[in-house]
Amino acid sequence: MNSLKNIRSKYRYSTILLRQLVITDFKLRYKGSTLGYVWSLLRPLALFAVLYVVFVHFLRFGQGIQHYEVSLLLGIVLWNYFTEVTSNGLSAIVGRGDLMRKLSFPRYIIIVAGSASALINLAINLIVVSIFMVINGVQLSWSVLLIIPLILELFVFAIGVAFLLGALFVRFRDINYIWEVILQAGFYATPILYPLSMVVAFSTTAAQLIMLNPVAQIVQDVRAAVINPDTPTLLSLYGTWYVYLIPLTIVVMVAVIGAIYFRKRSPGFAEEI
Repeated sequence: MNSLKNIRSKYRYSTILLRQLVITDFKLRYKGSTLGYVWSLLRPLALFAVLYVVFVHFLRFGQGIQHYEVSLLLGIVLWNYFTEVTSNGLSAIVGRGDLMRKLSFPRYIIIVAGSASALINLAINLIVVSIFMVINGVQLSWSVLLIIPLILELFVFAIGVAFLLGALFVRFRDINYIWEVILQAGFYATPILYPLSMVVAFSTTAAQLIMLNPVAQIVQDVRAAVINPDTPTLLSLYGTWYVYLIPLTIVVMVAVIGAIYFRKRSPGFAEEI
């Protein structure tokens, strides 16, 4: 009974700390800015506006693709979520050094708190996407429920990367610059701005390789489930469900490796920072 009580007490403390860190992180995010939380909506909308003008009106991307504008916005929102979780996770441990020296608590809570805060942002942005869908006349069906497991897949992948980056950054500060370059390259290597059909027209093999990237697979599957069922997906490119084992295996491996490495390194974080 005492051991069970101790376990409950331990996780109760962790839960309270996690909740407070999430609230604090969300409050401090735009502290001092005039518009405050409105920036959670304006940032992706501003980027969408610029990309829409350049790529849709001038470069004529997405011509003949139904609801391409909404697909573009949805892709930006999902990519921004992945970027936010991983970038916040990278600097989270170093940024909470003072807290770790004063309190004894599971270090993983710091990464989870940042991920939860980003998840709140994602939920807010998806509401905006929903409004755009209504305005654009997107017809919804029961397939929209597939967004739940797909967001879960993205969450697991992002937090796995965040665990790995957060632990590495404590010892190797150059990771910050390396990850910025990887994110920049990943943004253009993922079909966010351009429709995947353009890549298919150029090379089916190239499109198949791109879609093995878990983020690309998730973005395209969400678009197919929510906006346009004719969106090219991993299934339509390969013609078999078994190929989904590749991105899912990558997600699981990254999550497991990230969690194991983080747990191994976490006891020494306070001394190394």
